[in-house]
Amino acid sequence: MEFLAQLPQNLVSGLLLGGMYALIGAGLALVFGVMDIVNMAHGAFIMVGMYTTFVLCTRLRLDPYLGLLVTAPLLFGVGMLLHRLLIERVAHASHMNQILLTLGLSVALVNLVQLIFTANYQQIRTSYSDAVIRLGSITMNVPYVISFALATGITLGLYYWLMHSEFGRALRATAQDPMAAQLMGVNVRRVQSVAFGLGMALAGAAGALLTPVYYLYPTVGANFGLKSFTMVVLGGMGSVVGAALGGVTLALAESVGQMLVGHELKDAIGFVVFLLVLLFKPAGLFGGQRA
Repeated sequence: MEFLAQLPQNLVSGLLLGGMYALIGAGLALVFGVMDIVNMAHGAFIMVGMYTTFVLCTRLRLDPYLGLLVTAPLLFGVGMLLHRLLIERVAHASHMNQILLTLGLSVALVNLVQLIFTANYQQIRTSYSDAVIRLGSITMNVPYVISFALATGITLGLYYWLMHSEFGRALRATAQDPMAAQLMGVNVRRVQSVAFGLGMALAGAAGALLTPVYYLYPTVGANFGLKSFTMVVLGGMGSVVGAALGGVTLALAESVGQMLVGHELKDAIGFVVFLLVLLFKPAGLFGGQRA
């Protein structure tokens, strides 16, 4: 009876978190789907987005959600620059070389942030940090609701843009067959550079939306980075829509599962789901179509 009484609250909490997970998974899937790049630095860029928002809030007194307007474009530019300087050099190399390069980039970013901000936990407090919305027995924290709404809006906007814009068609063509896309006049190098920049922008946006609801510390992105791979596997390797749905599924599984195994083992639920999907449905729960 206690389980059933708590279930609606946990389902709503899981859904709110799932909106942010969807944004995280979509960013990683976009890079993998278009470029076939295994980006182990995705979690580190989420962390950079969180600290960028933290600086904007503490130094410039900017609301964390307004900081999103700075963080996402900044990470987009950094992503395009890194693609031209580093990622492009391993674009046609083995996945192992890609993993080693992006893992090294992740370690460098984490240590740089630790050098600047120390390893101390940080937190952003706003006038609405403790505000809640009550719907009967269900309680929703206002920052979670705002983050969910913005993350959902960005994810849906990304999907609409990919499906209906000229560049979206070029991006999907590049994901399906880069050589054929190039023969049709698509600037594949530019498309891949923008795709990597967009992936980093989505990571930065997710970091900005996580900042009002999570503590900050230099290795905070590691957990989200690992979970993003679980989302991509759940949704089908390289599928942006699938990864977004995988993020919602993972968040709901964690939220409901923690009632059974406790908060301490909540993160293990995602990795159990990850292994089960790889064993029994390697193409993902929502199919395996790329981009």
